Amino acid sequence: MKLVIVTGMSGAGKSSTLKMLEDLGFFCIDNLPAPLIEKFADLFAGQLTDAPGGEWGKVAIGIDARTGLTTVEKPLEMLKDNGIAYEIFFLDASDDVIVKRFKETRRAHPLAMDGRIEDGIEREREQIAYLKKNATYILDTSHMLIRDLKKEINDIYASNKDYGNLYLNILSFGFKYGIPADADLVFDVRFLPNPYYIEELKGDTGRDKSVHDYVMSFEEAHTFLEKLKDMLVFLIPNYVKEGKNQLVIAIGCTGGKHRSVCLAEEIYAMLSENKGYGLRLEHRDIEKDSQRQRGR
Repeated sequence: MKLVIVTGMSGAGKSSTLKMLEDLGFFCIDNLPAPLIEKFADLFAGQLTDAPGGEWGKVAIGIDARTGLTTVEKPLEMLKDNGIAYEIFFLDASDDVIVKRFKETRRAHPLAMDGRIEDGIEREREQIAYLKKNATYILDTSHMLIRDLKKEINDIYASNKDYGNLYLNILSFGFKYGIPADADLVFDVRFLPNPYYIEELKGDTGRDKSVHDYVMSFEEAHTFLEKLKDMLVFLIPNYVKEGKNQLVIAIGCTGGKHRSVCLAEEIYAMLSENKGYGLRLEHRDIEKDSQRQRGR
């Protein structure tokens, strides 16, 4: 039997994850009280794994603040003692993102029914520390769309790809709109000639072949990418070793439309060669110049 414990911070995407695992053939149950975990696993391991006509051998159990996180350690230890192997899939997100999600859905945090969401988040992080420490996979969904989450789950549980508990966000931006507040690494590519000042390239973006070919025609662009690759090859394994599960790499130029977009695309393609971590590409400011011109 393959048993996956799906857990993490409330608002980080546990319910969505269970639905996606269900689509992959898992039998899923949400909000199972912690004391019943061992009995539930015994039932499936002993009686249903060979049931005809279905893949009862894949089971996912959702546990969170509603199920009694303070009592979860004992039943998980009992699973190990009884030889029942399991994985912990832990979903996390930054505090500000969780607060925003609860406010958008107008739901109350399960540990702050009559108080502030921030207080509930703080209590939950304390109670869930054991599960995060022992997690097999940790996925930070702060910057993920539903399709990004689905891709990561498919990579792990459908394609059986290796996963290093690190999700990389490659983000292009324009300095005139501000440095991204959540950036871990910021690289300034304004040292490259600006396509904005070439009339036939001004209206295009770094996604267009015309701008791409122009930016990449300079030897400095290739040298930058080579040196950045060497740095990331060194940094990424060390970030993983230290337990970091979210890394935002921000590439900036003046307006976030030409040079940064082109090089962010190149970095994304370069990192896509390694399947040991999640990867997402975002161009924050690529349309802002056009929006400002339309607003005049």
